[in-house]
Amino acid sequence: MHDLLDTKAAAPRIGVSQGTLENWRVQGIGPKFIKTSGKRGKVLYDPADIEAWKDANRFQSTSEAA
Repeated sequence: MHDLLDTKAAAPRIGVSQGTLENWRVQGIGPKFIKTSGKRGKVLYDPADIEAWKDANRFQSTSEAA
């Protein structure tokens, strides 16, 4: 199993800022994440989920992305 990444470490792997990744999480459009228990639980990302998300969002043309 891979080491889990926090938002600060995950964002550069996707090529976006921390803020963008946080916004995507709220909107449900970013990679899958893990939320630890508790009111102030941590948000963590599995590198495999990041790679899967990147693969699912890889396109050949702008018309294909639409």
